[in-house]
Amino acid sequence: MKLGIIGAGMIAQEVLTFINEIEGIAPVAIAATPRSEDKLRDLSKKYEISDYYTDYEELLANPDVEVVYVALPNNLHYEVMDKALDAGKDIICEKPFTANINQALRIFKKAESKGRIVLEAMSNRFIPNALRVKEEILKLGKIKIVSFNYSQYSSRYDRFKKGDIAPAFSLENAGGALMDLNVYNIDYVINLFGRQKDVRYFPNIEKSIDTSGICLLDYEDFKVVCIGAKDSSASLINTIQGEEGTIEIPDAINNFGSYRIKKTGGDYEEINENQDKSRLYYEFVEFEKILRTRDMARVEKLKEITLITSETLNQARIEAGIFYPADREN
Repeated sequence: MKLGIIGAGMIAQEVLTFINEIEGIAPVAIAATPRSEDKLRDLSKKYEISDYYTDYEELLANPDVEVVYVALPNNLHYEVMDKALDAGKDIICEKPFTANINQALRIFKKAESKGRIVLEAMSNRFIPNALRVKEEILKLGKIKIVSFNYSQYSSRYDRFKKGDIAPAFSLENAGGALMDLNVYNIDYVINLFGRQKDVRYFPNIEKSIDTSGICLLDYEDFKVVCIGAKDSSASLINTIQGEEGTIEIPDAINNFGSYRIKKTGGDYEEINENQDKSRLYYEFVEFEKILRTRDMARVEKLKEITLITSETLNQARIEAGIFYPADREN
């Protein structure tokens, strides 16, 4: 597939470090804003990308581009995907998929009407260790407590407190700790256990945005705590506790470098099935296969997770009083 990349930030640059290793993917164009022109020129030269643009609509008009990878601030995802579908492109979009559930529903409806595939780039759906844990939870017996914590002090938080607001801390950009970090925890829980019965979010609010917060998911028979923080840090220890055993993941859920499992009363077994690859490598291997084979059954399963996660984030955020400009749209 011939890939056009929209965005030149850190995550797009990480993708470029390995994308040429994946058979069947060829980056042919990259676009960002005019202020990033020097960066675009350097990236296109370094990774042998034939075309770069300072207007993403020019990339969408490029007939060589078959699939668009959207790696922009959260609030721009919907607009760019909407125009990419009009241009007849398949889409890979970074998390969080859209600013709210209504935007997500509109994108998937439009994709279906145009016969296009849209996929969310959520790394923990594809990392080998994360997939293995989905099987391992069957060994734990009846699940009782799940606790995930992604707390990472942001280098932009000090600037934020002084009034210099980066997109990750901006309501206008659909930012905040829930959407930036806790989304990984919540999406993985939904991947493992499906739709929850209830959700509540208890955020720490500064300048109208959640800089950290605790999201509680109720599955009736067991309870889930998802913590995300950009204003403080903690050891990344994530646990899935069952009557017959426990799984510990000593890493952020979006990276999932290893995990260990212990039967109740037994010893820990350390497991790592990942290769020495970027955490983003595995999703692009899967995306290439899905798009090449037009595997619509797989597309539908991934779409379902995206929609449940989007709905969960929406309910959690709005009940906590956090509103984005997109929420005012019909």
